[in-house]
Amino acid sequence: MAARGQMAGAARDAASDWEAVRGAADIQYAPLPPFKPDPPGQVPEWLQALGRMLEAIFAPLGRLLGMSWPVFSNILIALAVLLALFILWRLAGPAIEAWRARSREEAPEAWVPAEAEALALLEDADRLAGEGRFDEATHLLLRRSVGQIRQARPDWLHPASTAREISVLSSLPDSGREAFATIAARVERSRFALRELGADDWAAAREAYARFARLELRA
Repeated sequence: MAARGQMAGAARDAASDWEAVRGAADIQYAPLPPFKPDPPGQVPEWLQALGRMLEAIFAPLGRLLGMSWPVFSNILIALAVLLALFILWRLAGPAIEAWRARSREEAPEAWVPAEAEALALLEDADRLAGEGRFDEATHLLLRRSVGQIRQARPDWLHPASTAREISVLSSLPDSGREAFATIAARVERSRFALRELGADDWAAAREAYARFARLELRA
């Protein structure tokens, strides 16, 4: 009997606790209502009036072309966008072209030696090479071409400038940088590696300089 009474008391306590939990205001038991997104904003009356006016004007043309108003209106919108872009380009085009022209004028022109100086240098170097003095001819080509740059653009060089430094000058055209790299490599081989240059070395240096000076070599 005592055990039965304890069980009944425990059941009453459990039921009381359950009711207390169910009655708590901060716990949600009821199902939530389905989510309904907010309706889209109302189209302004002036925009509706504009749409009706455009439909009244252009819908007959669309029907004449065999298109419904929704389809024809999309085509009109695309044409309006293209027209706006064209007008923008016409307005901004001259300003863009003027800016490009100023940029081209401000950009320094890549320097190349004068034709007469380049021909005179090659003539002197060819004379040495004709005597088989390829090392001296190649070294003369390097020394004189550096002097040409120093005379024409003294701000580009300093007294300790090397041919390798000149070969990376951004103001020189690609052919100029290639020429100095080609000539300098052979001069270094001759002076520091103590290896005599041959006719092929001289020909490579001569052709590189001629491309830089924009000369047409004669045999």
